[in-house]
Amino acid sequence: MHKPSPPSSVDVLLVGSGINSLVCAAMLAREGRRVHVLEREQVHGGCIRTDELTLPGFAHDTLSTAHPLFVVGPAHGELGDALRRAGMEYCNNDTPTGVLMPDGRSLVLSTSRERNLQAFEACQPGAGAAYAAAMADVQDNAELVFALLGQELWRWPTARMLARKAWKQGALPLSGFFGAALEPARAWLGRAFGDADAPVAALLAPWTLHTGLGPDSPVSALMDKVVAFTLEAVGMPLVKGGNAGTVRALRSLIEQAGGSLETSADVEQVLVRGGRACGVRLRDGRELAASDVVCSVTPTQLYLRLLSEQKLPAEVLEQARAYRYGKGNMQIHLALSEAPRWPDAALGSATYLHLSGGANAVSRAVNEADRGLLPAQPTICVAQPTAVDPSRAPQGRHILWIQLPECPREPRGDAAGEIPVDSAAGWTEALREAYAERVIDAIARHAPNLRASILGRSVLSPADLERLNINLVGGDPYGGDCGLDQSFLWRPLRGQRNHETPIAHLWHIGASTHPGPGLGGASGFHVARLLGRH
Repeated sequence: MHKPSPPSSVDVLLVGSGINSLVCAAMLAREGRRVHVLEREQVHGGCIRTDELTLPGFAHDTLSTAHPLFVVGPAHGELGDALRRAGMEYCNNDTPTGVLMPDGRSLVLSTSRERNLQAFEACQPGAGAAYAAAMADVQDNAELVFALLGQELWRWPTARMLARKAWKQGALPLSGFFGAALEPARAWLGRAFGDADAPVAALLAPWTLHTGLGPDSPVSALMDKVVAFTLEAVGMPLVKGGNAGTVRALRSLIEQAGGSLETSADVEQVLVRGGRACGVRLRDGRELAASDVVCSVTPTQLYLRLLSEQKLPAEVLEQARAYRYGKGNMQIHLALSEAPRWPDAALGSATYLHLSGGANAVSRAVNEADRGLLPAQPTICVAQPTAVDPSRAPQGRHILWIQLPECPREPRGDAAGEIPVDSAAGWTEALREAYAERVIDAIARHAPNLRASILGRSVLSPADLERLNINLVGGDPYGGDCGLDQSFLWRPLRGQRNHETPIAHLWHIGASTHPGPGLGGASGFHVARLLGRH
């Protein structure tokens, strides 16, 4: 437990210690601002933590693991050199992802555009050209795409950029871009590759899930293209030794610059006087004062708990109550005596491997989870950290990080009709382990040595994830449903702009705010820039 005595008054108090809070605190502290970070759990990091979940010597990233969005984002551009000096090191390779289909067909995406085009064309005539056209579409619209996905939208620089685009291209072509950007992934994959379940489509389709969307969601085609573009550019970087190294490095920057952090510090209320935030009250009765308060929480936590003593605009309260959360996730962590023997040896180097039948299979599993059912054939994401970072396990041993991104928050039944589900009991230990068995069986059908090589396993249901982190409501790791009505200009709420709140000097950051989830640290970066200027 890390509980220093904070100053009686600081410039900025940060509630929550996820990547956005740590980025914000590090940037402000390095500018000379007095900052203090409060974390209700016993460890810092929010969704970034590394634990020996199975056996001693096996370092598992309990929640999040990879950093592609961080290394291409503005926070890394600002702090990357300092983080390296603080001991944060990345491991990476040239095969960030791959897919293994039920019939045994497989495909790997590399960091080489040339290799990808050759592999896709060899796999399916015309697929290389279709993929090249998709990447060219991202490249040609990069300024607009990455501004909309990464910048604060209610700002004059964004408005000027849009106006410049409209002036240069014409209003109609710009409108056409936005119309095309709304296309769902399943429709695009079927059109571009002739079949939404063709191997290249199957390689790309599961990535919509990692953006909090499904293949039938508006904007999911654009997100698939952007993900592929990003993976080609930077691969799938993992922090050496475990993702907790990110937290250690950021904490080092904060403390070296005079900032402070504490754990087991549950904030009960944001204090408001004269219409402006002036500090917080903790559950243990302490009151801490600050010039600004930054909260990395969900909208329901902020408006219905931390501000429950304040009179707030009726529309803000109504929107906070109506805020939706997305599907739950399940995590399965395995300690192995040997690496899985995949049918294609090239899959052994893929940092993220999806077991998927393609866009239609993903669509079906998403629909089943949305209806409260355990998917009969879930999309299985298998990360292989020891393929790029052997230090995470004893010599010769391996770990797998398995994610099921299509889980019901509140299970009501089993789509396969095999596992008994008591909807009143929710995610029981028996249900969690039975569903994990289905997943391991599915993997073992392709990697026959898997069962015999398991030395230890740890399974976290959606309910377990929420117990680890209050922001993971129902096991949703994306801070809320990422549907179009809760994204872009309307994230977190339709009545708020950027990271502002109805309370002066109170700021809202985190996955529930634009630009959303993904370990990019962008919302913390933007608020740090704003407060630094102030």
